[in-house]
Amino acid sequence: MEVLLTKKEVTVAELSDKLGVTGKTIREDLTRLEEQGLIARVHGGAVLAQSDQLGILSSKAPVIKHAAEKASIAAKVIQEILPHDIIALDGGSTTLEIARHLENQPLTVITNDVYIISELASKDMIRLVVPGGHRVRNMLAGPEASSYIKQLNIQKAYISATGIHPQHGLSIYTGELIEFKRALIETAREVIAVINHHKFGQTALRTFAALDELTRIITDDLPNDIAKPYKDAGVVIV
Repeated sequence: MEVLLTKKEVTVAELSDKLGVTGKTIREDLTRLEEQGLIARVHGGAVLAQSDQLGILSSKAPVIKHAAEKASIAAKVIQEILPHDIIALDGGSTTLEIARHLENQPLTVITNDVYIISELASKDMIRLVVPGGHRVRNMLAGPEASSYIKQLNIQKAYISATGIHPQHGLSIYTGELIEFKRALIETAREVIAVINHHKFGQTALRTFAALDELTRIITDDLPNDIAKPYKDAGVVIV
């Protein structure tokens, strides 16, 4: 899929050579991708199913709410990402903004967000790692994705949430995404929540992380009275 996102059309021979497997294996893989509606088979190869949507997007990239705040967070994150880092970008609009700010440099980026995949596919110096799984809206999830994550050496995982609360921690509404988020949290050396100030004090349906599991939180301009209970709990806020 990464090759297709970049080239829009590939042949079985190209994929066989690039991935070091037989043409038979490639054809079987292409059949599976076609069954998922991601590609269309053509003679000798494949093309994206929907070239105007990068083949895996159900709609055009979303309009980002609170865009200025998320751009501010992304700018802070970019300052701490170093060449050759191995980072994970959890799915979400703030992490998508981080992907948009990333320069084309030697990095490894692991992500399950199809919008982030499409953003980074053309940046050829970035090693893009996609764990796979089934699609939940614009995210890829499932036990196979989580198992794959746990095998990786992730230095920094940037985690998104619907809400953050002093007692209830980080929460979201979609339970299907919790397993993937937990895999990132349990695997990465540093777990960094990227959350704009509007989400502080908010609680969604399902908690997936406690505050003490975070290395730090990166946010935009957070009033001191809102930040105080988190700092009192020992949370580092940037």
